[in-house]
Amino acid sequence: CAGGPRQPCSGNGKCDGDGTRGGTGLCVCSPGYGGPFCAECGDGYYEASRNKSHLVCAECYWACGRCTGPEDSSCLRCKRGWVLHERRCVDVDECGTEMAHCRANQFCVNTEGSYECRDCSTACIGCMGAGPARCKKCNKGYWRDGAKCLDVDECASAEEPVCSGAQEVCENTEGGYRCVCAAGHVRRDGQCVEDKPPDAPEKGFFDDVTEDEVVVLQQMFFGVVICALATLAAKGDMVFTAIFIGAVAAMAGYWLSDRGDRVLDGFMKGR
Repeated sequence: CAGGPRQPCSGNGKCDGDGTRGGTGLCVCSPGYGGPFCAECGDGYYEASRNKSHLVCAECYWACGRCTGPEDSSCLRCKRGWVLHERRCVDVDECGTEMAHCRANQFCVNTEGSYECRDCSTACIGCMGAGPARCKKCNKGYWRDGAKCLDVDECASAEEPVCSGAQEVCENTEGGYRCVCAAGHVRRDGQCVEDKPPDAPEKGFFDDVTEDEVVVLQQMFFGVVICALATLAAKGDMVFTAIFIGAVAAMAGYWLSDRGDRVLDGFMKGR
């Protein structure tokens, strides 16, 4: 690169490849410097000082593309979005010209050196600025009141109810409306129904029977079986005696146990 290894690229850049065969041998200038050997100031910078071996470049006024000093009145050329007038760069109002290109339902806002496209209000179909008072035409669901496009309350303005479903009420929204369920109701399968838990299934005869009570029933059944066996084995007058003894033995075997005590205590306390 120019300048050799001691001061490559005039001291204002780096040599691509650093003098080896791995680079292009061209200068890569530092910010603010330009030219093939980085020996001049780049766009947006001016010569603040120069001697035989060194060049110092400083930044121009921010709207200037080329300049002779840092003041806004020292511009020689302007950046894009600006126009030179008496050595000063004046902002171009793109919104007032055909230079701005915004989409439909957007409006233009001029900025320093450029412009922005912003969305119109939802009340508008085309607009000249922000808000519902700058609409060219009102959108569906809005009506014009003087300069403004205001929301139409479909729920209040309709001659007949707009929500015809059972337990449905109308709720106005911006530019429209929606049908919702009345208070105390929820929508299920497209219908508004009362918001209450589903009916519990009817209880069976033995649903409330506790484990201890099941044991009692088992003991009673066991006693009946014993009685039946005793009856088959008995003869004559001994039949009723055998039934009685079997039943008493079955019941006493349980009620004299600890578990029987707990069940009996529960019945006595009104469980």
